[in-house]
Amino acid sequence: MIQAEYIHEEPFRCEAGGTIDNLRIVYHISMPGGGPRKVIWICHALTANSDPEEWWPEMVGPGRLIDTDRYTVVCANMLCSAYGSSGPAQGRFLDFPKVTVRDIVRTEALLRRHLGIGRIDLLIGSSIGGFQALEWTVMEPEVIARAAIMACGPRVTPWLTASNEAQRMAIEADPTFRECRTLKGGAAGLRTARAIALISYRSYQGYNSTQAEPDEDTLFAERAASYERYQGRKLSDRFDAYSYWYLTHSVDSHNIGRGRGGVEAALRSIRARCVIVGIDSDALFPTQEQKFMARNIPGAEYHEITSAFGHDGFLLEYGQLSAVLGPVLEKINQ
Repeated sequence: MIQAEYIHEEPFRCEAGGTIDNLRIVYHISMPGGGPRKVIWICHALTANSDPEEWWPEMVGPGRLIDTDRYTVVCANMLCSAYGSSGPAQGRFLDFPKVTVRDIVRTEALLRRHLGIGRIDLLIGSSIGGFQALEWTVMEPEVIARAAIMACGPRVTPWLTASNEAQRMAIEADPTFRECRTLKGGAAGLRTARAIALISYRSYQGYNSTQAEPDEDTLFAERAASYERYQGRKLSDRFDAYSYWYLTHSVDSHNIGRGRGGVEAALRSIRARCVIVGIDSDALFPTQEQKFMARNIPGAEYHEITSAFGHDGFLLEYGQLSAVLGPVLEKINQ
């Protein structure tokens, strides 16, 4: 896949107010030769980027299930991310307008039209990427033929918002977040926020199986603590607190039913053939949320995968995901 960018020169008005001038969208695309190809569009998760070969290497790439030598594969870096698309990291910091999931999808639709893509044969998204995919099926029903929507729900829950607010509080407690006008601002708060988030991304079983103390006579448990600090540093080395703070607000905007007569009415309006995937150990989006969506989206299929790794199972259980997505790809190739 190659990286490119699209600049939308007309002012982009955000749903909650505020304008983005010269909207910039960084994206990756594969362009196999040999005539028209089926289009697979991937919506990435919170701190990922537009290169799915990097963060989903077992699933995307030459010869993989999502074969970049066979399909036109597109992934756009979402608004407010730290990886090039318009957002606080481009120098506006806390002066950037808050954006909603619908704003993010509207930018993806702009990119779709710029690329001359009239039909997306398969739209894939997990977590906030799943929010985008779900929103897009409602926003452009004539464009999306099929969708695989994984590890997410139809509306942000109080449980998820509480987690996001705890993370924002950690960032805001770092005085450099508001005082510093470089992307190093809020770095200590970001590390703490990531540590908070990681607990909800994983599971009781997963932590206990991978972070147990090797010595039965350990005085103070420290392995899981070290892992939390490591993951916090790892994110702060590649991301910034401003992008993270804004993205958590974008998550809190998600409501497929807003202005559409409620969640159930919006789900019933979906025309795309949808596969809904839940993860049995996902504490952030329990499977009851995916089952609800599957019951209310006409013709939707529900699949559940088993994982010891909670919400992050959508990144790690590629064997089970391949078993779910393989038949979908067979159908789009018929």
